[in-house]
Order: sequence, then structure tokens, then C-alpha cells
Amino acid sequence: MNKSTQFLALAALALGLSACATAPAPAPLADTLGRDPQLSTFNRLVDQAGLRDSLRASGPLTVFAPSDEAFKAVPAKTLEALAKDNAQLKAVLSYHILSSQLSAADIKPGNAKTLQGANVALAKAGNFVTVEDAMVQRSDIKATNGVAHVIDRVLMPPKK
Repeated sequence: MNKSTQFLALAALALGLSACATAPAPAPLADTLGRDPQLSTFNRLVDQAGLRDSLRASGPLTVFAPSDEAFKAVPAKTLEALAKDNAQLKAVLSYHILSSQLSAADIKPGNAKTLQGANVALAKAGNFVTVEDAMVQRSDIKATNGVAHVIDRVLMPPKK
């Protein structure tokens, strides 16, 4: 092997090893979503509602996580009310979680029961997936205990 071939082989090996070293290890949904800077509001509210351990449970789970942009569209008065009412905050966030694992390919039109207890309407047209009136912006974020999809709206459970 000549020197340039040896150099290329060592460089390829080094690149391969560094890629392995920087790839995040599989983690539960709580940790996987916690690393996403576009979900900082969702993660802060999950902590506030005491749902972090639920998102670390064995699953399987599907989380429809509203982006920070989705939370900006919620009226400030509504967010303030949720911040003061932990039970209601927990209900709203639990309305975004299913106790089954659904990748985007698995989603079929129909209803799915949430951890909050109410159903959400799921729909799919080609590559477009919706949950209630929210569009999935990023799908199939895999975790050890399920999958998450980032949505463009905050879902509010039906009033009882």
C-alpha cells in the first residue's frame, strides 16, 4: 500500500470513528425531545407538569410535540392560566401523547385515544400527516420507548 492510500484509509477510519462518537445514543423520549432546541417550551412544560418520568417509561408511546413556534401562537392568557393550573397543564400535554407507537407510515385516518383520555383525529394524505388541526412538520423522531412527531399547533382537549 503506498503512502497516499494508507493516508486515505486512516482518514476514512478516523472519520468513521468520530461519526460514531458524536452520534447520540438511543434514549427515551424525554431525553430525545429534551435535546431538541425547537422544543424548549414543550420540554419546560413537561417538567412543570411532572410528566418527564412518563416520557421515560417503557412505552410504547407516540408524542405529538408542539414546536416553540406552535406555543407562540397560543394566547398569552391561555398559557398563563395553564401555568397556574398544573392539573389542566398535565391534561393538555397528555392530550399530545398516545400509549402506542405510530410512525408516520403507520398513521391511518381515524381516532386514537390519548393518555388524557379523549380521542384525537388522525389523518394522512400522501406524505402529509395531521392530528386534529395540527400538521406534522417533522416525523419519526425515534427513541427507545417510542416515536415523536413535531407539530405546528398546540392541541387543546375537548371540554368535559
